[in-house]
Amino acid sequence: MYCVKKNVICILAVVLVFLFAGQAFAVTHVVQRGETLWQISRKYRITLASLAQANQISNKSRILIGQHLVIPGQSVAESATPVVIQPVARQTVHTVRAGETLWRIALQYNTTVARIAVENGIANSSIITVGQRLTIPARGASTAPITAPLVSRAGRSFSAAELDLFARLVHAEAAGESFEGQVAVAASVLNRVDSPRYPNTLTAVIFQIESGFYQYSPVLDGRINLPANDIARRAVQEAISGRDPSLGATGFYNPAKTSNQWVRQQPVTVVIGNHVFFRY
Repeated sequence: MYCVKKNVICILAVVLVFLFAGQAFAVTHVVQRGETLWQISRKYRITLASLAQANQISNKSRILIGQHLVIPGQSVAESATPVVIQPVARQTVHTVRAGETLWRIALQYNTTVARIAVENGIANSSIITVGQRLTIPARGASTAPITAPLVSRAGRSFSAAELDLFARLVHAEAAGESFEGQVAVAASVLNRVDSPRYPNTLTAVIFQIESGFYQYSPVLDGRINLPANDIARRAVQEAISGRDPSLGATGFYNPAKTSNQWVRQQPVTVVIGNHVFFRY
């Protein structure tokens, strides 16, 4: 009786092996923070409509973090996209101290203001409170691209956070100017970094306070917290690569927006658009 039962079990096992040998297991995708249904459809090279239909999603703009999506028409055996299980990245919690800004915190953790704001549901990135606990997004947790460090004409390299800060300054100071004018603004900032008259790091130059005054008005009024556009980012890269339409300027001003007499007394290098560039 035992032998008969054993043979039956063996036969069933063989049948099951043959059944599953030719069968593929469906691929599922777990939605990560920042992902959209369109991005997921591109990842698996399928249409947005087929992905939505397979998962009975009526509103294609709404998916939830942690939601499991069935990827139609693919299997683990034949999927072109490798299925990789990644460990959950450790998150850091930062407690806001007196005098801190979101910008300084972002620089400390080599991330961006935008990422911290999204992670913590902050609508106004210029307002944080002492004692507030901020979750710092883990590296790689965001789908936003991070620019690789670039090297300036003086051999200095800049981190992704510094490049983002730099682009935000250029955007805030010169968003209405021509591309050439934006490159000139970026170059004048780098000229300060290279000059012995000013701090020798990009961050220190941008946040410098001289005689009680910020050197760049967007730092004072919070406009530096606004995200930069692609034009400002390209202008920064042009300046770092060596272009200098400012002709060696270390500062600039708009005559229609300032009554400062000191800047008007400095030697002018060039005028581009609404900005007068000067060297000091």
